[in-house]
Amino acid sequence: MRLTDSWISDSHLQTVLHSLSDAGHQALLVGGCVRNGLLREPIDDIDIATDALPQRVIEIMEAAGLRTVPTGVDHGTVTVIACGKPHEVTTFRRDIETDGRRAKVAFSEAIHEDAARRDFTMNALYADADGRIIDPLEGLADLRARRVRFVGAPEARIQEDYLRILRFFRFHARYGDQTEGLDKEGLAACATLSAGIETLSKERVGHEMRKLLAAHDPAPAVAAMAQAGVLARILPGATIQPLGPLIHLEGTLTPDPIRRLAAIGGVDPAAQLKLSRAEEKHLSQVIANAGSLSGPAELAYRFGAKLALDIMLVRAAAIGQQLPLNYAVKLKKGAEARFPVRAADLPSFSGSALGARLKELEERWIASDFELSREQLLS
Repeated sequence: MRLTDSWISDSHLQTVLHSLSDAGHQALLVGGCVRNGLLREPIDDIDIATDALPQRVIEIMEAAGLRTVPTGVDHGTVTVIACGKPHEVTTFRRDIETDGRRAKVAFSEAIHEDAARRDFTMNALYADADGRIIDPLEGLADLRARRVRFVGAPEARIQEDYLRILRFFRFHARYGDQTEGLDKEGLAACATLSAGIETLSKERVGHEMRKLLAAHDPAPAVAAMAQAGVLARILPGATIQPLGPLIHLEGTLTPDPIRRLAAIGGVDPAAQLKLSRAEEKHLSQVIANAGSLSGPAELAYRFGAKLALDIMLVRAAAIGQQLPLNYAVKLKKGAEARFPVRAADLPSFSGSALGARLKELEERWIASDFELSREQLLS
């Protein structure tokens, strides 16, 4: 089996690969680019594995006229810039010590040792410069079956890095066969070792949860997380029931992890996942207003069309209803509406009385579906 897409024939990528192989070293594409290439999915990053040591990689690339950045030399990684594109070149490695969050590694010359330290079999696929697949751990069969399976014993892989518990569910949501369910051994290990999640930084957990919730349909994976006791470790008090209806209501909308997080909730999810200030504000506004009775036009006037739609979606999912008819037209109308009365129009009012009068007139204007004019409001 071979990779045949045009990206593998890119002249700059081929220069990196052949520079290593011409110097007598192995140069193999590995991980996500191979996996996604075989699945005909977008390629995010180009990762290359080699038996050349990092300093040797730098020497070879500089001799080829390519710029290098020592992004992780201690762990074997050198970023090679070819025509402005980064290519991460990493020396074959094997773990010599792990603590559940990070690993100490030793360099290796054996592809099997490099493959054995990876998380899932579908990520332990390699390809040479011609696209020929090298499959040291029979990951190709798992990829074809859309089966997310840990390399070796699931417990051992998880104890090397507890973030792999979350990656297990995320990869199933993205690449797994939803009709077959999750790998039973992997799921059991995640449930047994779920307490290890609490040793991870909230930043790492939040980053992984955003990716999971950004999948096309993460509902089955999140439901499995809840059943295994993993979700409660991450988001105490979260509820999965609104997530499926929300995804159905979203239709062709771009998946939004913050919108979906608002649907499942939990105790202070922004703090649990270390959200950015902008994400925290968006999340809190959706949660705070999802229980309101305001219509789409009023919501869009107060919050803008995007936030208003998120509020409506989360509200509808929570109560099991559809979005109101013509909601898109009403959102547009509300988002474009401008309250016609200003403080200067009320010279006889001041201080708190002025604020109260403006609020009263604004509420009348909103209740009129934004139809009352300035003159009508002031008469």
